[in-house]
Amino acid sequence: MSATPPRRMEPPVIPVAEPFWAATRERRLVVQWCLECDRPVFYPRENCPLCLSTNLEWRDCSGEGSLYSFTVNHLSGNPTGAEGPFPVAIVELAEGFRMMSNVVNCPLEHLEVDMALRVTWEELSDGRNYPLFEPAGGTA
Repeated sequence: MSATPPRRMEPPVIPVAEPFWAATRERRLVVQWCLECDRPVFYPRENCPLCLSTNLEWRDCSGEGSLYSFTVNHLSGNPTGAEGPFPVAIVELAEGFRMMSNVVNCPLEHLEVDMALRVTWEELSDGRNYPLFEPAGGTA
């Protein structure tokens, strides 16, 4: 029995990001929150980049946001064989942080800055799920 090859390079799990990836197994999006300056911290790290506090906790996110910026990648260096074109997006989450991802279930010509998005998931080979985004109203 052969395993289905991955569609993307699967990110490694480093210790500081373990809670993030554990939550994705339940299809929950979480972010670190600095309890000193009351701000989100993304990507996962040991200290708040604003005040350097180590007083961080993990909080659930709504998964709702908007398209802050994007580019369309036409050539892929992905060794899994995934090919372009596909959008590489910066998504601004409702909680006040931005993350890089992809927008799916939306034709490229329908992508617009500020369009409402919501998180969706792509299953990875080890049971984690990769957060992607799609139009908040469903397929565009």
